[in-house]
Amino acid sequence: MHRYRSHTCGALREGEIDQTVRLSGWCHRIRDHGGVLFIDLRDHYGLTQCVADPDSPAFKDAEKLRAEWVVRIDGKVRRRPAGTDNPDLPTGLVELYVSEIEVLGPAAELPLPVFGEQEYPEDIRLKYRFLDLRRDKLHQNIMTRGAIVDSMRKRMKEQGFFEFQTPILTASSPEGARDFLVPSRIHPGKFYALPQAPQQYKQLLMMSGFDRYFQIAPCFRDEDPRADRLPGEFYQLDVEMSFVTQDDVFAAMEPVVTGVFEEFAKGKPVTKCWPRIPFAEALRKYGSDKPDLRNPIIMQDVSGHFRGSGFKVFARMLEDPKNQVWAIPGTGGGSRAFCDRMNSWAQGEGQPGLGYIMWREGGEGAGPLANNIGPERTAAIRDALGLKESDAAFFVAGDPEKFWKFSGLARTRLGEELNLIDKDRFELAWIVDFPMYEYNEEDKKVDFSHNPFSMPQGGLEALQTQDPLTIKAFQYDITCNGYEIASGGIRNHRPEAMVKAFEIAGYGESDVVERFGGMYRAFQYGAPPHGGMAAGVDRIVMLLCGTTNLREISLFPMNQRAEDLLMGAPSDVAPKQLRELHIRLNLPDKG
Repeated sequence: MHRYRSHTCGALREGEIDQTVRLSGWCHRIRDHGGVLFIDLRDHYGLTQCVADPDSPAFKDAEKLRAEWVVRIDGKVRRRPAGTDNPDLPTGLVELYVSEIEVLGPAAELPLPVFGEQEYPEDIRLKYRFLDLRRDKLHQNIMTRGAIVDSMRKRMKEQGFFEFQTPILTASSPEGARDFLVPSRIHPGKFYALPQAPQQYKQLLMMSGFDRYFQIAPCFRDEDPRADRLPGEFYQLDVEMSFVTQDDVFAAMEPVVTGVFEEFAKGKPVTKCWPRIPFAEALRKYGSDKPDLRNPIIMQDVSGHFRGSGFKVFARMLEDPKNQVWAIPGTGGGSRAFCDRMNSWAQGEGQPGLGYIMWREGGEGAGPLANNIGPERTAAIRDALGLKESDAAFFVAGDPEKFWKFSGLARTRLGEELNLIDKDRFELAWIVDFPMYEYNEEDKKVDFSHNPFSMPQGGLEALQTQDPLTIKAFQYDITCNGYEIASGGIRNHRPEAMVKAFEIAGYGESDVVERFGGMYRAFQYGAPPHGGMAAGVDRIVMLLCGTTNLREISLFPMNQRAEDLLMGAPSDVAPKQLRELHIRLNLPDKG
């Protein structure tokens, strides 16, 4: 018999009854039922109930066992007594009557329990991540993550893509976030950077004649903590294609993403035909460029109903042509208590309040706004929004560029408070027609709004003749249930258009050559039209595992202060290492 096991802890079935077998694993739970000891033995593959009674030669050894001790157990497989079957376990019809126990690895007192899924302080969970990873839910999430990545690879290859690995040590480039820098020992005073994304390399692969590239790529960004991204590093399904239009990218990637979601959705509905929502429409209807389409609330511009009305606050605002009034319908929200609660919530978000109209029995409007604008306008708003008695509408007013984010928060809040969101489905969509540029109020200049390498709609002519703030780009996102899960674009592959695009954002040709010299040179030697995208592996796994915390689907994550509590990183290094790298520290004063 094998030194440690003849079977795994998830393998025994009725066919092994009366066989003598050997298992090894962790003592998941130990129960004493009137002098009979039950040991739930766990390994990666499952759990088997082992039984030792006073007649067992290993009973005294069994009494010494504690939770999470690693043991080898020999014994005979037998059927569980009638009425004690466990249909939730694959091994639930049998148990192992123990004849011998060997302790392979005793465990000290546990800093957190492995049995059960109770909440525990995050710093303890991260410091003892190896114990946390033994817990069933987290263990299964990690295995699901691996299966999802396997599915992505398989589906990409079926679509004719080839997998390549791009460099990890590269040059620093301004792609929107702060680089992690790596000092060069043999080039004093110079630094490599860890890639924020393989953006330039994957475009260079298209210049090199490779037609369809993909990679499960690690990306590194020295960003401040964000709720929707792990500190330091994340993984993305990185994609690039040659001789394609935007529609070609959509046609290639929709089946991959839909297929992955359908495979791991556990029967929940997944969008079959993805809508394509222009960026401006997404802001207008949903108050978000990553709308949760499970929420049925669609906002409307109702400015016409307030223009010249008796509600002077809105009427005066609307004298400025850039201002608007948006209505957020609230089906079932037509009670004074609920409307006042939403108003208080808005004030907690830093707003002056949230105006509302509620419709009483018979369809009559009520509330301060209704009283000011009169029954005719109130009825017209109700009809425009498709509302009825017991419903309400909430209003935001001013410059939409300044209030759209708040309106989106209010829409989400209403959907949650009124239980309008169907949480048992996955709603996928393309967000398209992103603006190429935006006005940077802080620096008082035009800046790129998304990806600087994207092709403007209208090409070089648009860059030369249009107001930059009106130019749309061939840029697109994939959204799912309120999260952006992918972003991409058709690339600006013409050197003169690339230079012009950067000039508008305040960079000269010399800046382009200095920062993107490799790609700029490549464009001079026959660049094919190309485009692609990158999908966030971590966010996709998070959605499919039904959690809202990225740490629940990652092996060894850092905390929100970008610290690895398990390994003690970042850490001090020896003076000798600093001398070898020609680095002298200039630390801030300890205040």
